[in-house]
Amino acid sequence: MKIMIIAEGSYPYVTGGVSSWIHGLIRQMPEHEFVIFAIGAKSADRGKFKYELPGNVTEVKEVFLDAYLDEESVWGRRYRLNGGQRRDIRALLGGEGHIDWGRIFDLVRSDKFRDAGEFLGSKDYFDIVQELCRDKYAMVPFTEMFWTVRSMVLPLLLTLKHDIPKADVYHSVSTGYAGVVGALAKHVHGSPLVLTEHGIYSREREEEIIKADWVKGYFKDLWIEYFYRLSSCIYDHADKVVTLFNRNKEIQIELGCDPSKITVVPNGVHAQEYEGLPERPEDGKFLIGAIVRIVPIKDIKTMLRSFALVKERLPEAELYVMGPVEEDEEYYGECLQLVEAMGIEGVTFTGRVNVKEYAGRMDLLLLTSISEGQPLAVLEGMACGKPFVTTNVGSCRELLNGADDGIGPSGLVAPVMDVEMIAKHVLKLAASPELRQEMGRNALARVKRFYKQSDVIASYRSLYGALKEGKRWPESALN
Repeated sequence: MKIMIIAEGSYPYVTGGVSSWIHGLIRQMPEHEFVIFAIGAKSADRGKFKYELPGNVTEVKEVFLDAYLDEESVWGRRYRLNGGQRRDIRALLGGEGHIDWGRIFDLVRSDKFRDAGEFLGSKDYFDIVQELCRDKYAMVPFTEMFWTVRSMVLPLLLTLKHDIPKADVYHSVSTGYAGVVGALAKHVHGSPLVLTEHGIYSREREEEIIKADWVKGYFKDLWIEYFYRLSSCIYDHADKVVTLFNRNKEIQIELGCDPSKITVVPNGVHAQEYEGLPERPEDGKFLIGAIVRIVPIKDIKTMLRSFALVKERLPEAELYVMGPVEEDEEYYGECLQLVEAMGIEGVTFTGRVNVKEYAGRMDLLLLTSISEGQPLAVLEGMACGKPFVTTNVGSCRELLNGADDGIGPSGLVAPVMDVEMIAKHVLKLAASPELRQEMGRNALARVKRFYKQSDVIASYRSLYGALKEGKRWPESALN
């Protein structure tokens, strides 16, 4: 069977998280052939894969969203859109109403749609934006509106013009651009489509845009609504939607996804691979580890500020931040500046490492993200038998406390960005070796019982087979 994985901003350019999940899925299904449709941010990353691709990956199709920088406008053409096409384009750009994505796909891939720059310089596009500005954004300068909407939609239109390899099953691992490409693939080739949503993509983009300096205040809602519209595309078109935990399922339903499509399949780890790790040395230090990429959504700055408070009470504490730093070098630089400005001692950014060489030596593990799905980093740490302090994001509370499973807590949870509470939880665990040991045992027991990677692979193997054969996926294959 040929399966096309559609990934945005992750595999094979970024390590950890969703990328690790994709890599593991492919490696553990050698009987299937995989094609990767990789949507990256920067063309400079072309071919710079962070993974050695498994032998059953037969093709990687690379598409980059910054290609719009090379797109030249051709002004003044008239496309003579029909009424339905005009309504769909207006709805996509920020208007109300249902979007017929099939009609947009057919327009963008038709012979008359020669390139995105020409369309966005056309009289039709100008008229639609003018109408939208008059009806909804009368107080916004038209020129700003015109160029903002153009920059918003141009990467999507360019992406939709790319050839789509034929496959037996299409599998998008997020909504957004990857979700729309999945819907396009199903539209063009007729093969079934599955979505796995690790975090809620549209909510994550909303959080980023609210904080972003590059979006003017009166355009923030426009951008946020745009990403929600992109997400609704695959919710409508997917044959099956897989999410990682029940709260995510509830949010997807709130956003308009048909509940009958949604199934919960948690992440998993091979717990036996974390046995026999290097043990904690008796050196009088207190070691805190964080398995994390150095990017804003992981909120490393809150982690550093919390550690500064811990250090005041616990001078022997050390913090090891274990993860790649090159994904957002500007943010990494800001983190280093914060360490220097606050005079925080005992912080080590290891870069990308073999986590197993470090995790066993840690006294506890820390995660301070502002948004997560079901973080593999937490599952990996639990498989190491380590207690956690996390923020209350995604399924972290469920991972640490269980769902009435009788096992007991395996960590402490703090509100997002609550520097003092995070530090207080760390100090509480630091003061009690017995509590740390008990929580570590609970963590390992919970992972072994409920989060087995073999169950994940069995679920997706069953799902792919059922979709290809056009059969209903039995719930017994999951739970």
